[in-house]
Formats: sequence, C-alpha cells, structure tokens
Amino acid sequence: MKEAEIRRLLAANLLCVLTIVLTAVVPGFFWDGFSVLGTHLTWLCVCSVCVSTFNVILYLNLKPNMSPKRSSFTRKISRFLKCCICFFMSCILFHAIIVLYGAPLIESVTETFLFAVLLSTFTTLQCLCLLGPNIQAWIRVFSKNGATSIWESSLQITTMCSVFGAWFGAFPIPLDWDRPWQV
Repeated sequence: MKEAEIRRLLAANLLCVLTIVLTAVVPGFFWDGFSVLGTHLTWLCVCSVCVSTFNVILYLNLKPNMSPKRSSFTRKISRFLKCCICFFMSCILFHAIIVLYGAPLIESVTETFLFAVLLSTFTTLQCLCLLGPNIQAWIRVFSKNGATSIWESSLQITTMCSVFGAWFGAFPIPLDWDRPWQV
C-alpha cells in the first residue's frame, strides 16, 4: 500500500512540475511576444490558474484522505465557499507579509498581489485540497511530527519549501549595486 501511495505522490508532483513548465512554454505559441520575463504579470496569472486547476482536479481524482462517508450537496457548497474564503484570506495575508518584508506598497501593488496569489496557490490551495478548511487539521499537520500520511508529509515539505524559496529568491535583490544609494 505504501509503495502505491509513494508512486501516486511522485506522479502527482511530477505532473505539477510539468504544469509549471508548460505554463512557461505553451503560451508563447498563442501570444505574440510572450515570455516569462517580458510579460511576467501574464505569466503569474496563467501559472496560478493552471496550477490551481491542476491541483483541484488532481486531488478530486486521487482523493487522498477523503472520508468514506457521503456528504450532502449543501455541505459540499458550504465547504467550497469556506475554501474560497480561506484562499482569498491567505492571498491578503501573503500580500501583507510581502509588503512588510520590503515590497513597494503603492508602486507595484499588482505585481505584489499576483505574487501573493501564486504563493497561496503553491501553499494554501494544496492544504485546502487535502485538509479542507479544518484549522485543527492544519495545526495537527504543521505541528512537530503531526503528519500521519505520506500526503501530509509531502504537504509539509511543499509548503515550507515554497515559503522559504520565495524568501531566498528575494534575498539577493539588495545585491543589485546599480542603485545610487548603494554606490
């Protein structure tokens, strides 16, 4: 059973990486002048939408940790709305954290918010797909030795790597010595 779960998890992560790579390559065939660096706002939107769609479809098909009991349509709608609110709140929280770490508040609000949406897609959306809007489950998974399955361990690793990767990616920005105040 464990080997089958590991294979499913590996396939899911490889497909997610493939989705990210395809969002950098495929739009160039449909939009003239598209590049990840040149039209980065468009790429952030495309990447967020594609990865979000892929994660939702993936977790609906794989159904790791889904309870065997069936729930009503009203409960499913309520859970979906709670997940949407949690995702939006995480976007706002990441935006505030990014601004507190030094991003411009007014000048680059679009870029900052789209980066917050992308970061929420890689962290919060996966948590919502796997754990739902249950805060106690989130606390259990992200506490020390709280993961009970391989999916939850992968969720911990992916979330922490996304947050630390965003921070380490911004770390060398002050080393750009062409600014007048740095000379």
